[in-house]
Amino acid sequence: MAETNLLLDIRDRIALVTVNRPEKRNPLDLATVEELDDCFTQLKDNSDVGAVILTGAGDKAFVAGADINRLKDLEPLRGRDWAVRGQRAFEKIERLGKPVIAAINGWALGGGMELAMACHIRIAADTARMGQPEIKLGITPGYGGTQRLPRLIGQGRALEMLLTGDPIDAAEAWRIGLVNHVVPAAELLEKARELAARMLKNSAVALSLTLETVERGLSMPLPEAMAWEAAQFGLSGASEDSKEGVAAFLEKREPQFKGR
Repeated sequence: MAETNLLLDIRDRIALVTVNRPEKRNPLDLATVEELDDCFTQLKDNSDVGAVILTGAGDKAFVAGADINRLKDLEPLRGRDWAVRGQRAFEKIERLGKPVIAAINGWALGGGMELAMACHIRIAADTARMGQPEIKLGITPGYGGTQRLPRLIGQGRALEMLLTGDPIDAAEAWRIGLVNHVVPAAELLEKARELAARMLKNSAVALSLTLETVERGLSMPLPEAMAWEAAQFGLSGASEDSKEGVAAFLEKREPQFKGR
């Protein structure tokens, strides 16, 4: 991956992906979206990576939205294509098959909040602020904000954020379930790494199947989702990791999962 707008560091099976445009508060332009798409394509196939942390450079912003200059001459077809391109990149994050943790270190607005919501877990610095301010520009969210936000916090709360465009602070984001944890800014990456490491003690097969079961099941009616869960349970139970996990439990030892 050509590291221009992104930085990538892999240690202890955890990939740290940093949006690296701090001079502009890490805005999303087409080049950055393309790099995210390429980066997560490579991370999916990288057997040395079991989990990902996504954050922004500097202490001001995670991603402070889209590049506003790109919105000046927006027309329907171009706007639709732009939205579809971002949605496709964010879907790769959501469907990575490996846990992705957003470490929200500052402002996460518009496309930045949509990027955080495409991640599986969100941890916020106590200085972070989040919002979908698109309505103040006379537009709607285009990278999944109208769909993921209601699924995360409920329709009423989501509509209040979407229709006012007002941001919320980290404490409120935690109260309504938008983020999983709020920590002092200096401890943000340490907390994200600790959480990722706890996940990586488990079977990579079970992690991937659990992520897929939840993600796809949420789009199904409940009876179909339950059938889908049962099928995934059957697949997980047939894995080598399942045999090892059960044996380790019965033998009162730590399992040695191999991701098979």
